[in-house]
Amino acid sequence: MNKNAIKKFAIDARNKLIASVTDKAGMLGITKDTCSEPITKGVDFEVYKTTAGTEVTLNKKQCEHRRKLVEQIKTSGFDAVIEEVAYTWFNRICAIRFMEVNDYMYPARVRVLSSEKAGKKEPDILTLAPDIDWEFTEEEREYIIDAKMNNKLDDLFRMLFIKQCNLLYEVLPGLFEETEDYTEMLLNISFTNEDDVIRMLVDEERGIPEQDFNVSSLNEEGNPTGQVEIIGWLYQYYNTELKDDTFAKLKKNIKITKERIPAATQLFTPDWIVRYMVENSVGRIWIEHLRVNDPGMDEKATAERFGWKYYLPEAEQEDEVNVKLAEIHTTYKDLKPTDIICIDPCMGSGHILIAMFDVLMDIYESAGYDKREAAFDIVEHNIHGLDIDKRAYQLAYFAAMMKGRGYNRRFFRGRDDVKPAPKVYAIMESNDIEKNHLQFFGTSMPKSERTKAVEQVRYLIHTFVDAREYGSILNVDACDWKLLDRFVNDLNDNGQVTFESLGSGETQKKLQRLIKIAEVMSKKYDAVVTNPPYMGGSGMNAKLSDYVKKYYPDSKGDLFACFIEKGNNWIKAAGYNCMVTMQSWMFLSSFEKMRINALNTRDITNLMHMENMVMGIAFGTAVTIFRNSRIYDYKGTYNQIKICDIKNNKPKNFPVCENRFAQVSTDKFSQIPGSPVAYWVGENIRNLFQNDLLYEYSISDGQNVTSDNARFVRFSWEINNNKVGRGKKWRLYAKGGGYRKWYGNLIDVVDWSENAVNFYHKESSARVLPEYLWYRKGITWGLITSNLPSFRVLPEIATFDKGGSSIFIKNDDDYNYIIGLLNSKIFLKIVSLLNATLNFQIKDIRSMPIIIQQKNRVGDIVDELISISKNDWDSFETSWDFIRHPLAPSASLKQDQMVSQFAQSRMEKFGLISWHYENWKNQCENRFNQLKENEEELNRIFIDIYGLQDELTSEVEDKDVTVRKADLQRDIRSFMSYAVGCMLGRYSLDMDGLAFAGGEWDNSKYQSYISDVDNIIPITDEEYFSDDIVGRFVEFVKIVYGKDTLEENLGFIAQALGNKGDTSREVIRNYFIKDFYADHLKVYQKRPIYWLFDSGKQNGFKALIYMHRYDADTVGRVRTDYLHKAQKYVETAMQSAQYTLDNASSSSEKSKATRSITKYTKQLAEMQIYDEAIAHIANKRIDIDLDDGVKVNYAKFQGVEVVQEGKKALKVDLLAKI
Repeated sequence: MNKNAIKKFAIDARNKLIASVTDKAGMLGITKDTCSEPITKGVDFEVYKTTAGTEVTLNKKQCEHRRKLVEQIKTSGFDAVIEEVAYTWFNRICAIRFMEVNDYMYPARVRVLSSEKAGKKEPDILTLAPDIDWEFTEEEREYIIDAKMNNKLDDLFRMLFIKQCNLLYEVLPGLFEETEDYTEMLLNISFTNEDDVIRMLVDEERGIPEQDFNVSSLNEEGNPTGQVEIIGWLYQYYNTELKDDTFAKLKKNIKITKERIPAATQLFTPDWIVRYMVENSVGRIWIEHLRVNDPGMDEKATAERFGWKYYLPEAEQEDEVNVKLAEIHTTYKDLKPTDIICIDPCMGSGHILIAMFDVLMDIYESAGYDKREAAFDIVEHNIHGLDIDKRAYQLAYFAAMMKGRGYNRRFFRGRDDVKPAPKVYAIMESNDIEKNHLQFFGTSMPKSERTKAVEQVRYLIHTFVDAREYGSILNVDACDWKLLDRFVNDLNDNGQVTFESLGSGETQKKLQRLIKIAEVMSKKYDAVVTNPPYMGGSGMNAKLSDYVKKYYPDSKGDLFACFIEKGNNWIKAAGYNCMVTMQSWMFLSSFEKMRINALNTRDITNLMHMENMVMGIAFGTAVTIFRNSRIYDYKGTYNQIKICDIKNNKPKNFPVCENRFAQVSTDKFSQIPGSPVAYWVGENIRNLFQNDLLYEYSISDGQNVTSDNARFVRFSWEINNNKVGRGKKWRLYAKGGGYRKWYGNLIDVVDWSENAVNFYHKESSARVLPEYLWYRKGITWGLITSNLPSFRVLPEIATFDKGGSSIFIKNDDDYNYIIGLLNSKIFLKIVSLLNATLNFQIKDIRSMPIIIQQKNRVGDIVDELISISKNDWDSFETSWDFIRHPLAPSASLKQDQMVSQFAQSRMEKFGLISWHYENWKNQCENRFNQLKENEEELNRIFIDIYGLQDELTSEVEDKDVTVRKADLQRDIRSFMSYAVGCMLGRYSLDMDGLAFAGGEWDNSKYQSYISDVDNIIPITDEEYFSDDIVGRFVEFVKIVYGKDTLEENLGFIAQALGNKGDTSREVIRNYFIKDFYADHLKVYQKRPIYWLFDSGKQNGFKALIYMHRYDADTVGRVRTDYLHKAQKYVETAMQSAQYTLDNASSSSEKSKATRSITKYTKQLAEMQIYDEAIAHIANKRIDIDLDDGVKVNYAKFQGVEVVQEGKKALKVDLLAKI
């Protein structure tokens, strides 16, 4: 199946149809902004102004259709109506394509969109009309002949297409509703236009291959590939852009509306998973029937005879369990195929319903039924479906009808004068049902019956208000459905239309449909099989959120969990609830109540656990089959599918016994805290939980939540460092971060002032840690990670955010042992049972069983691991305890080398940055190897203590070692960043750590290398200034390493940078101009401490300042002392280039001079505009407050309006964009 072609067509067709429908609406005087009034009207016509500026005259019928369109737009909104019309025609076009390819067309088997003759572009319907058995009227025949004679073939095609749709209404009313309404008015299709939807679909080269629609097409294994797959993929891909837009809105905290829930949650289930689901639920019911009537039957052989490749026989059970099972199975003894009642309550495009159809057909055939008759029985008795999306309903209805047609050529005609009508429905809302019309119903019924009927109808109307908000989880009580049928069919308006009775006929139709839907929703089923929507509570709109909190309190964390709970309540005794969902319900504490309740009240007969991407989505999923029974020690069958097991979109073998294949009782799960569905765990691990848990050794007493991180949280480098610490305004703040063990990821600070803490206490959405834990050493980790969990020291000077979850150890002597255990393979093994997701909650961590042995040995190793990790972390300039760059030796180290007996040879090496890099590289390598070796030793110790030698090895992969190795380019670039820091006074070669990050400036700190006097370092493409950044960098390298090795060092640096340039200084200049600031933004996570004044893309003017040294006159100095001088330098350079051009004799000199003049001209123009903008800000003498952070302060210098005569005002950013 060509999914790329299907996706391209679905997306392009949606856009094309929406644009076309919008244009047609515009030709009726209707746009998103207005529905115009007629400019002229008469008794049976109206004239409207079109968006093209022309006029259109509508007849009486067309006026009525337009009126209905306008009413619908007022009710639902322009976009929603346009979308509905577009997808209605999309569904019909795709349905007709499917039918014509499979020779299913009705009433005449003639192709509508294409031709049976290869290469013929004119559809057969055009060629053969009017000689088609369609019962054309004389008027239609004349129109056809006239259109052909006058070459109005597209108009004729549209007329014939609409007539075909109307004819299909006779046999497929669920999809081809009567089109004599505004839907027809808005249709604009062409078969001659290569860019039209029809050509996009049927074109042999760029359309969807015909075999993808053909139910007779076979794959490599000889199995049919058409129908279900194509319908499902068309539906999924049609929603692609709407889905993307919905999630983009969700990121902006725009909740998912009921109209967008289908697009946001729609996920096509691979066919093999659907087969597994249906075979092990619907199929199992029939297998149990056969077994109870033939106890010696081979379950596996029977399933294979049916062709059920994914059916798994029941596990062998203990005798006591078999006795209980026998009692259940007896309920199936007299089962008939027509008794098996199934539903997919989230049917989407009908994929699961069709799989049900196939399995049920196998069942009917085994019971001796004729296939043709069975097709009617399945539709009439067995399958039911619901969805909130009308698009999905149309496609599911169509799929069911096509399945029936596939088994019976006369299926469309029905039997016993009754047309087939699949019990599949789009959930409707009762909001617009006129309750006053109830007085006209049931007037011929006995009073008691009528009273009861009115009461129940009122109940249904009340229940279905906003029903599409809740979908199939809506709880509907059983009613007297036969009574209600009689009631709504008994409409008596005395043959007169009064003001009160007006519209009662329409109310009758709505009530008839409402009662059918309500009956389906209130029934009990033998099998509920579905892939429910996945939607966390944060994405739910207010109505849905309130509903699930009220009616599904244990499963409210995600919509799929609500469906599991609903499904378990929907099934009959011994019935099956089968759902494919996210795996999170199996492990997360937020689903613990729901999980324990399900495990205590239902048996799990099957569970298939799937890795990320097995279903094509980036999270783990599971198919769980619950049976409405509870037998102690009943063993279900569990299997796992990994992505490596999949080939050609299905498992290479099934089940994969080498994976976590197990047959185990759910009673075992309760031995582990929280009852996670850890089906693969052996007794040896379960027995570990008989030991004390980390709960006994740790404290977890609340967390910090500011409720407004933008206001209260900064990166540590943004603020005045003198304000950080105990008793000061700011505290270090652990917020999780990436995968890193032992120490680090401390880059944030939180406002801990008295006012802030008081706010945290008072604000309802904020939290603050109890004071006794404020300055206590803890263990912290990231709540959500894309990797394995990693645990780090939370120093006494720091506190933590909910994203950087933390615990505190009761006894300090246990601290090293516990953090060592948490960073070991033992913990990873255990936590995978407690929580197989990437969301590691405090409860998961504290459920770790603790066995303490060899505490001193473990403690010594952990001390070394923490020290190694801290040394590594502090070599990053963003670390709070950063000392100096590892390639820049301290003065004391230099002095030690000079007094050494090997002074001369050592100083020769000491003066080379390459030697320092090699030294640093060796340090990193040694640190890496030592940390890895220590971690492996820890693993060996804990594996022995926990007795898991047969399950784990001690080896640590290099990728899991969380200290860095040397990287030449990265380390040279960070060295240059350190040099800039020394230029601007953040660092000094004469002291370790920060020299200045706010407070009082002290010149005495800068002796060896003087920091820039005015806090402005120009970056130009030529050396115009004495404090030019390249000149200052060269000076820095000379001072650090000595003048004798300067050129060699500059060459080494330039080679490491990899930028363009003929000389080392050129390369370095190009790096500062083009790449330095991008690197700075990356390292400082878009909160730069060095700010780049930048005139624009022409590189006319750039200058760095250090935000912590900024004052109200800084911008003025940038302008007068640097920008204006740069302009003069450029003007002089341009004059020089012009002189060269005028006097040069060689063409190469003239060419070079011409390029220079062009560059200088552009630079001067850019600087002129920039000067106007910077003057505006300079005159304001803006102050900044470091406590406000970079984002707030940076914005003060952006978007400056520059007025241009005769043009729109230009907005200029003084600083480079971040």
